Amino acid sequence: MSHKSAYSIIGEHPLFEELVRRRRRLVVLLSAVTLVPYYLFILVAALRPDILAARVSALSSVSVGWLVGVLIILGAWLLTGLYVSRANNEFDGLTSKLVGEAAK
Repeated sequence: MSHKSAYSIIGEHPLFEELVRRRRRLVVLLSAVTLVPYYLFILVAALRPDILAARVSALSSVSVGWLVGVLIILGAWLLTGLYVSRANNEFDGLTSKLVGEAAK
């Protein structure tokens, strides 16, 4: 008589598929929201550096590029915080439920 391993039981469970689907969707969305502005920034820096070199105002020594760069970094931190929050509140709960049901 063969016993299924815990991995195969969990891997076949519908909750596992839901967990993977939700997590993958969030990771793809957050990756796109992070990478698209970053690559647009690099593309503008390569093709139109004058846009990023412009000053925020006539009296400012801060350039548009510096401001956009800071916003991209802050956005990445905020999105990381969003992922951690969802992982702690939603994904960990699903994982605990899945492990509890698979142990039965």
